[in-house]
Amino acid sequence: MIIWLLPNSFYAQDELKRISERTLTIRGTVKEDKTFKPINNVEIQVKGGKVYYTDNLGDFKIQAKIGDEIIISHDSFKTVYHTITSGERLSVKVEENPSVSDVEKIEMETRASAAYGSNLSAARNALKKDAATSIDYVTRALETIEDDDAFGDEKKAELFETLADIYEYWKQPDLAESNYITSLSNKYSTDVKIKLGNAQLQNENYQASLVTFKELEKSRLNATQRIKVHAGLGDSYKGQNDNTNAIKNYNKALALAQKKKEEDLIIELNSKLAEMLQIQGNLDDAEEYLDNSVLLASQRSKKSSALQRAKAADFYNKNSSFDKEIQLRKEALEDIADIEKTEQFSPVAKENIEPEPISIDDRTITSQVQNYKIANAFAAQSEYDEAIPYLKESIKKAASENDLVVQKDATRKLGEVYRETGELKKASEAFEEYEVIIDKLYIQKEQEISQAARFNRELTQKANRIATLEKDRELNESRYKLAFASQELAEQQKIIIYSLIGLSVLLLLAAYLMYRNIKQQQYANNLLALKSLRSQMNPHFIFNALNSVNTFIATSDERAANRYLTDFSLLMRAVLENSEEDFIPLEKEIELLELYVQLEHFRFQDKFEYRIEVDPEIDVKQYMIPPMLLQPYVENAVWHGLRYKPEKGLLFISFIKTAGDAIEIMISDDGIGREKSKSLKTFNQKKQKSQGMSNIKKRIDILNMMYKDKVDVIISDLTDSEEGTQVKLTLKKDK
Repeated sequence: MIIWLLPNSFYAQDELKRISERTLTIRGTVKEDKTFKPINNVEIQVKGGKVYYTDNLGDFKIQAKIGDEIIISHDSFKTVYHTITSGERLSVKVEENPSVSDVEKIEMETRASAAYGSNLSAARNALKKDAATSIDYVTRALETIEDDDAFGDEKKAELFETLADIYEYWKQPDLAESNYITSLSNKYSTDVKIKLGNAQLQNENYQASLVTFKELEKSRLNATQRIKVHAGLGDSYKGQNDNTNAIKNYNKALALAQKKKEEDLIIELNSKLAEMLQIQGNLDDAEEYLDNSVLLASQRSKKSSALQRAKAADFYNKNSSFDKEIQLRKEALEDIADIEKTEQFSPVAKENIEPEPISIDDRTITSQVQNYKIANAFAAQSEYDEAIPYLKESIKKAASENDLVVQKDATRKLGEVYRETGELKKASEAFEEYEVIIDKLYIQKEQEISQAARFNRELTQKANRIATLEKDRELNESRYKLAFASQELAEQQKIIIYSLIGLSVLLLLAAYLMYRNIKQQQYANNLLALKSLRSQMNPHFIFNALNSVNTFIATSDERAANRYLTDFSLLMRAVLENSEEDFIPLEKEIELLELYVQLEHFRFQDKFEYRIEVDPEIDVKQYMIPPMLLQPYVENAVWHGLRYKPEKGLLFISFIKTAGDAIEIMISDDGIGREKSKSLKTFNQKKQKSQGMSNIKKRIDILNMMYKDKVDVIISDLTDSEEGTQVKLTLKKDK
């Protein structure tokens, strides 16, 4: 027995020694003894070692050994000393320090209030310069608000209003709307509710904005607020195509603005009324309101003057009053020149100014845009010699400002003008330059899409951080209530149950909101992807079509070439007009398809005939289809099937109504077939992927994901001998 016990006794002593020498991770919580309220920022120091601090929930985590003494200190309680005896969790209860005087407490509160004020001020100063930095300052200000702060709700209302202002300025209306609502839930403010209505307008949530402004209309408002409310009602009715009520509310707002002499609002409301009257066809009254807005704006600032003159010029353009349009745009150019001179000699260095989001109005009042539109007005009157200098100036200015969109449009227009004047060499050079600009524009658009996605992710992360901070605060308060309630009698235990239920609801709500935000982000990403794929389709199509033009001109007489170019320009105009739309009526797609097939048949008359049949039961105006969806399939049929067939083939396109609200689109050809077409490809052709077909497949996949299987595509051989190809598309009507 003695021999057996001694070794084990030595082993137990060695084990205890090893445990005492091992560094342990020890967790704990510091709470106030009577209220069980967690205390944050408590200093936890291992004697002679590292210093740690508790978080907002009073929790801490330290590294120490058994036998180490830790010192727990804070201004609000007596210092506590504790010796580590095990690795178990510590629960430290402390008593309030009676030595902390009321004066010291006031000083602590003053420091917290000063930190809140400085962070809020910094957030507002950074609002228009850097969204992420501004949001960080809001977060810091939110962290300074104590749970027992008497003005906590007012401060949170102020901070969430500032946060919403940041999102509203940086074109994130959905986030702005939710944060204005949070601000109002902490403290009601008429001005904040007006901002909420405007955010809903920006988000195109017209029914919600109408409800918001109608509620405001019934409340007590000052004169300026009432002007904004009636203007908001007008915008909401306009968004719902209720023109009568829109004009009625714009007139009420204008009358109040004139009485109050709010000149900026008077200019804006005159412009809005002119737009509504133009929609109704009341051009004389619309012109009168426009003239008023231009006159008033010219007395305000050069920017306001240029903007109103540009809007008035757009009005005259729609009514084909080109002389008036040109005069106004020339005056706008003078205003823009004065603005540029002022900015050039500004004492603020441009390199110190952070990039800001560009509004639609800012894009309109640029010299390159106005020169381009003046040229368009001259071209519309066939005054091509007058148009050319303005187009050249527009291209030059757009190039210097890296405005590829205007540079692209102006270059294309210059080519069209040269073609109309018979200067075909210059036209060809302009169209070649147009292709180069298109390639640059692709790269720029891809970069913009990437930057926008990164910016949205960053803002979402910042928003989630603030949401987490608020949830931690709510959780902290719930824990405090639960701990306090556990000391009460059985009747008070009901409060615990209700608190748990409320917490569960909050967590479920938080999960729902996070799920909704993820869905909204996915939807936005899909829209960006569709826009990118659409922008890639146009250059691919234009490149292939220009190859057709080049070949035809090289092999045909001049008269036929001119006819082909005329039809080709009509097709290009139709394609470019539809390129920015997600969906177009089936009627427009059929018209575009007929024009394209007519051009291909004109070139390959000896290769195929074609028929296009539309079921009379189909209402082609009611069905919507992505633009340029059918053209790549038709192009494949002509270029890879019918073109290589020894005898004349047939291209047959049919639109047939099937069961329910779906239609079936058949594109069939009796060409050489897919397998034989592959065998005829050169080595270089085999190395390249079909950009057009690849983009079409990606577009269909994204559309089906967004709109629940809207388009189905099946490609098969027309015959058992693998000759001919048939493409069957099923298009479903929007519900």
